[in-house]
Amino acid sequence: MKSLIDKIYHTKIFARIFHTVIYCLKQKLRDCESVLDLGCGPSSPLQYCKNIKYSVGVETFKPYLEESKRKKIHTEYIEKKVEEVDFPDKSFDAVILIEVLEHLPEKQGYEILKKAEKWAKKKVIVSTPNGFLPQKALDGNPFQKHLSGWSIETMKGLGFHCRGLAGFKFLRQEAPVSGAGDDFMASIRLRPRFFWFIVATLSQLVTYPFPADAFELFCIKKIK
Repeated sequence: MKSLIDKIYHTKIFARIFHTVIYCLKQKLRDCESVLDLGCGPSSPLQYCKNIKYSVGVETFKPYLEESKRKKIHTEYIEKKVEEVDFPDKSFDAVILIEVLEHLPEKQGYEILKKAEKWAKKKVIVSTPNGFLPQKALDGNPFQKHLSGWSIETMKGLGFHCRGLAGFKFLRQEAPVSGAGDDFMASIRLRPRFFWFIVATLSQLVTYPFPADAFELFCIKKIK
């Protein structure tokens, strides 16, 4: 079942209709050639953005870094915490933080967003749970723990345009699975899980344009 869902998830028609994070990222990076991927993890969705000519992946957890290197996702890698890196202004067309902000204390989150805006020429892209979502360490990685929550009001206040992903928030919860996995049903709260996964997927048609009640936020800020 998991493999079937994975195949469906990656089809072009499904991605376009239900606005998967991969589809959204590909659309928003169409005018970009260089990307800084902060907290890139083991399997960044940037791997599906074939127009990107140069990317730097920043990752502090060595097993994730090595897995990403094995997949040859990025041009270069930096084994550091995201708050420890620095770059000249306007170094990349885009800076992305995919499921990263919630793993930082709130103060550090604000600081890294300010830095990201300095490093980006065109845009900063963030995906994060809509509000605080409890999560413990996974994969033996203490950095998987959630330390902060980011609401749609907060992100809009910072100048981001927000869309909603993963359907209605009340249908999902903390996913008790490997952070390196791609089990799209793992965070479904209700049973039978497959039925409610379908409901959550269909609800994505509503939450994408109306993200206030979405499980996840996809946020874009254009740099002027």
